[in-house]
Amino acid sequence: MQSKAKTVDQYIDELPDDRKKAISELRKVIKKNLPKGFAEEMSYGMIGYIVPLSMYPKGYHCNPSLPLPYMNLGSQKNFIALHSMSLYSSKKLLDWFTSEYPKHCKTKLDMGKACIRFKKLDDIPYKLIGELSSKITPQEWIDICEKVIKK
Repeated sequence: MQSKAKTVDQYIDELPDDRKKAISELRKVIKKNLPKGFAEEMSYGMIGYIVPLSMYPKGYHCNPSLPLPYMNLGSQKNFIALHSMSLYSSKKLLDWFTSEYPKHCKTKLDMGKACIRFKKLDDIPYKLIGELSSKITPQEWIDICEKVIKK
């Protein structure tokens, strides 16, 4: 479900109360831990954390007019989704995350290639998401993306 909200605050205001609380807490922990240089904006109808065009003018290779996406956070019909492209592009990071997840949650990890789904809002591993957010700087993310694109 993509929102038509123009701002992150408007997006959060439109959410049901239970989702509003969880998304707000995830947003808080991501912003607290995200390395300097990433920016928050609405992206693909969700809250996006991106490398701004001012830092990386080449933009997203699929559409160079858009900034390079790093993470997205959104409320879907049956779950909250955290899209972390770094997990898709780094086996080392993925292995770290999947081994740490059970230490932070009672529920089984529900994940696609880069999408972590939280169906039980009372079992979201906020601390772990904060750690995940801190693992890659904008320049490291740019380097990873450029290396993958050149292949």
